[in-house]
Amino acid sequence: MRTTRRIDLKDDGAIAALLMCLREGGLAAVPTETVYGLAADAANGQAVAGIFEAKGRPRFNPLICHVSDLAMAERYARFDDVSRRLAERFWPGPLTLVLPAIPNAGLHPLVMGGLDTVALRAPQGPFRSVISALGRPIAAPSANRSGRVSPTTAEHVLRTLEGRIDLVADGGATEEGLESTIVRAFDDHIRLLRPGTLTAERIEAEVGFPVLRRDESDAISAPGQLLSHYAPAGRVRLGARAPEPGEYWIGFGPEPDAGLESAGGSFNLSPSGDLREAASRLFAALSAFDAPEIERIAVASIPSDGLGEAINDRLRRAAADR
Repeated sequence: MRTTRRIDLKDDGAIAALLMCLREGGLAAVPTETVYGLAADAANGQAVAGIFEAKGRPRFNPLICHVSDLAMAERYARFDDVSRRLAERFWPGPLTLVLPAIPNAGLHPLVMGGLDTVALRAPQGPFRSVISALGRPIAAPSANRSGRVSPTTAEHVLRTLEGRIDLVADGGATEEGLESTIVRAFDDHIRLLRPGTLTAERIEAEVGFPVLRRDESDAISAPGQLLSHYAPAGRVRLGARAPEPGEYWIGFGPEPDAGLESAGGSFNLSPSGDLREAASRLFAALSAFDAPEIERIAVASIPSDGLGEAINDRLRRAAADR
């Protein structure tokens, strides 16, 4: 067991403490605009292996490497014109690009999960300055045990990783609340590997050709593609009109006329039916009901357009057989 130290990201010396932890091969949970990430030096094989160990993550599941900017990214991956255009338009931000890796560029092979591609993203916020100061990419999947609910607060991180990592930098609740969109560019289309808060519609508008969805039967080619993922302890029932007696209720929009009085508890993602608000609160809702004594969770129907695609993707994986 490690001693997990918690620091306030606003405190003087917080960035220096993060840098020291990473330079020494440690593991640090840091907030991004999407969720908290479990950070390690992507060039340090022992540190990267520590991510897999702390999370209980399968070694075939690749990691996202975070870069400070496009110039750093181009030292580690080959960019085509479309991918470069997307990076210039949406970085820093919640977009991850899967690209051909440059051999022997300095990334440890573990981050790529046995593939010849690497997933790269430039995040917003203080984490970006940490990457810049380190001078090389930082591997950072979500800071939670593999398959469990992604963390949007420091408390969520500590729930499953306390004693497994060295440091948690508390930056409050994350803004977006869902992980980044992951895509790979081809000559005449974009392949959406994981939906996120940057919608397919916005990407299509930028590049002028279609964003095609991934088939779930395809081999894993990016993070976040395991069929069972983001799961609380209890079973999740989707598309519910109302909770059954004893179920915990995650609502969206107006509450049902009946049923809430017999629910174990309730959490409305957005009473007004706002998808952005719902996305930012989804993992908070699942975390609120992630307890061994909560056996059943019912979730209201959520539209599948725009941000709803990413929300429903996470919910389907949370509800999948385990």
